[in-house]
Amino acid sequence: MPLARAIFMKIIDRYIIKEIAFPFSMTLFVFTFVLMIGKILQIMELMVNRGVRFFDISLLMLYIMPQFLIITMPISFLISILIGMGRLSTDNEITVLKASGCGLQRLLQPIAIAALTVFLLTAMTGVFAPLSNRAMKVLLFELVQQRASIGIKEKVFNDDFKDLVLYTEKIDPRGDFMEGILISDQRLAREPATIVARKGILVSNTRDMTVTLRLYDGSIHTLESSMKNYRRTGFSTYDVNLDLKTVAAGQGPAVKKGSVDMTFGELLENIKKPGFQEHEKRDMIIELNKKFSIPVSCFVFGLLALPFAIVNRRSGKSKGFTVGMVIVVFYYTLQLAGEALGETGKMSPVLAVWTPNLVLGATGVYLFTKAVKEEPYLPVELVELVREKLNSIAGKTDLMNRLDFIRGKLDALRSRLDIFRGKRQ
Repeated sequence: MPLARAIFMKIIDRYIIKEIAFPFSMTLFVFTFVLMIGKILQIMELMVNRGVRFFDISLLMLYIMPQFLIITMPISFLISILIGMGRLSTDNEITVLKASGCGLQRLLQPIAIAALTVFLLTAMTGVFAPLSNRAMKVLLFELVQQRASIGIKEKVFNDDFKDLVLYTEKIDPRGDFMEGILISDQRLAREPATIVARKGILVSNTRDMTVTLRLYDGSIHTLESSMKNYRRTGFSTYDVNLDLKTVAAGQGPAVKKGSVDMTFGELLENIKKPGFQEHEKRDMIIELNKKFSIPVSCFVFGLLALPFAIVNRRSGKSKGFTVGMVIVVFYYTLQLAGEALGETGKMSPVLAVWTPNLVLGATGVYLFTKAVKEEPYLPVELVELVREKLNSIAGKTDLMNRLDFIRGKLDALRSRLDIFRGKRQ
């Protein structure tokens, strides 16, 4: 008998995990695609209008995905439990399992296994996300650098760079240098300049992610907007920084490394390191704790979703999705509010990040305890009080409707009397 029961429990565990797995994969795909659609359109614009190779586009998509999967995996897990376990409850399979001696505590075991799996996947994604962000920015820099060198053509006025128009008479066949360069520099609106140089080369700085056009043996001609003063300045070497953001269609990589792009070790090191301002350290503390709090939300969502899912209902999958979205909106509203308070110093950054998990975790424990004891989730007195208030409001509404009806009849009667008096006169 113990062996048969163990086999039965394993079958039940696999059955529940299977019920969760399909809606999880579908929801994960849909949510990730919806969040990425804006980035997808921008990346496709690079391929269509900027001539970026399909292989590079695929790499960009791969590098972008982790930052969205961190958000969508816990959400998809929550909704998959509500849909999967809700289906079992709707078909009375939960009732059958309870009758066979499989209580809610035992049903929580496969949910916990699934939560642990999603927790590990989310945590691993969080570890790789800063690396993928950095790799994406390096790849974008290489693409725009390539675009900058390829886009410059002989005897053509090139206006791909912001506030600069570039013309070159001749380009070396190997692309090493340019000759006969003319530049219209409009970056200073008060003093637009024209730069003439005999020779120029493109110099890339991979560390700072900048591209500079280094000019040799030339002169700068400046004419004030009032057309009164003219100035000529000669140079042997002169550097012109090229703005690559317009070349990358707004995808230019940031030079400064933010807390989102820092790895776990870098965040720990920089928090302890002097030289950072207080608000920067708070931001890093928040980002460090988010690397733990977001994966832990998988366990919170699993504990919270099970009591909601086993409630007997006939609404099907749509209600499970709706309940899941309400929980998700509430969770991330708490998270955003907490982060705002933590960044401004009005609340401890650690407490600000963990507040959503604490609130929803405590709610999940309460609801699960009530579900195990098969007690109503809300006190009967509170339910009756709400019902009385609703009935009272409904009664007042009905009375107001009746008064409006009587008032309308009186107005109609008054109008008829006025018409009758006018005829008599």
